[in-house]
Amino acid sequence: MADGLLKRMGIDIETYDTLIGAGIAGRIRPNTALAWTESPGSVTREVQDVPAIVAAAHARGVPVALDNTYMAGMYFDAFAHGVGISMQTLTKYVGGHSDLLLGSVSVNSKAMFERVGSAFPDLDMGASPDDCSLALRGLQTLGQRLERLQASTLAVARWLHLQDCIATVLHPALPSCPGHELWKRDFTGATSVFSVVFQESVSAEQVNAFIDALRMFRIGMSWGGTSSLVMPYPDLARPNRHYRGRLVRLNVGLEAPEDLIADLRQAMARAAIQEHAAVA
Repeated sequence: MADGLLKRMGIDIETYDTLIGAGIAGRIRPNTALAWTESPGSVTREVQDVPAIVAAAHARGVPVALDNTYMAGMYFDAFAHGVGISMQTLTKYVGGHSDLLLGSVSVNSKAMFERVGSAFPDLDMGASPDDCSLALRGLQTLGQRLERLQASTLAVARWLHLQDCIATVLHPALPSCPGHELWKRDFTGATSVFSVVFQESVSAEQVNAFIDALRMFRIGMSWGGTSSLVMPYPDLARPNRHYRGRLVRLNVGLEAPEDLIADLRQAMARAAIQEHAAVA
């Protein structure tokens, strides 16, 4: 959308290093209208210094928006950290059952509500009562589901961290993830999505064979539902091109973590990927 629709509307988009922090001040121009953040990142999981970005942007009169889907509004308080616009894909954790297409935009002031809300009638945006009822249903179990997902995901991520075929585990609660110290400072938990990077000795063909051999992890772009998912990312833009062909994103569902670990182990064996003989 940024490179397509917005540019066709005459809106210039400039990307920045997600770990830029206060350095974003040098990227703000006189006509900058919004600083967009997502923490952790959707694929490579970098945790941003949101308070530093907010301070730099606000000093120049620029509002800050955050995609807070990963934390579901539970483990990161966007407004308490200065963000003015918090967006969530309610399809994921709030819906929780892979049967909903819905999103939300929350703002922290009446002035921001008037700015953002004025676009809704122009864009003819609205949600059906049925979709809203599914979101309300999901909210009733959101806390319990996130607790289960957090524990299971950490168990799987820590097991993968022990495997010799894995170069890096990109989970914000692990020290190997860029921005881990920021996660400890600003967040109160983690959820179900993380990525792994295979060693350079593992070929792209082996990574594909590993994914094909998985039985419990289904190939899927989304996340936050009851089922575990896997998604390869063979083509990554800067500054993560060195991960190309070796990065795989996992979403842990509500299955037993020991069963998921067993599935990962057998897929590694079938793909002839050497693994450390760790006991789950």
